[in-house]
Amino acid sequence: MPTLLEMAAEIVKAHASTTSMSKEDLIKELSEIHTALKSLDTGEAIAATAPIEEEEAAPAISMRKAFGKKQIICMICGKGMKTLARHLKTAHNMTAKEYRAQFGIPRAQPLAAKDYSETRKQMAIDRGLGENLAKARAAKGKAKRKPASKKVAAKEPAPEVAE
Repeated sequence: MPTLLEMAAEIVKAHASTTSMSKEDLIKELSEIHTALKSLDTGEAIAATAPIEEEEAAPAISMRKAFGKKQIICMICGKGMKTLARHLKTAHNMTAKEYRAQFGIPRAQPLAAKDYSETRKQMAIDRGLGENLAKARAAKGKAKRKPASKKVAAKEPAPEVAE
C-alpha cells in the first residue's frame, strides 16, 4: 500500500501533466494534498482553504509580456495561445470585456496574437473579401435609397377633422 506522500505525489503529477505549474505551485499543491489526505486518513474534517482575492486579481504575467507577436498569454493562468476569447469563456467563464476591466487593458489592444491577425487579414485579401463586402454595401445602400425617396413623396399631410 502506498504512503500518503506517494499518493499525494501521484495526484500532483497527474495535475501537473495537464497544467503548467511553477516549482512553488508544485510544492504548495503537494503540501495541500498531503494535508488533505492525512486528514481523510485520520477521520478529521478537511480545512477548506479560501482563495485569496488578491492572488486572483494579480496577473500571472505582466501586460507587456502577455501580448506577443506569435502568441498572447492569458494573464490569469499563464497559458499561451493565438486568441483569448474562447479560452476566457471556457476556462475562466468570463467575457473579453470583463478580462479587460480586471487587468486594465485598453479596448484598442487586440486579444489575438499579431501574427494570427496578419495571417487572417492576408487570407481575407487573397480571397477578395474586402471587395465583396464593399460591393454588398454599395448594393444595399442603393436599394435602401430608392424606396426611401418614394415613401417621402407618397406621404401627404393627414386631413384635419373639424369638430
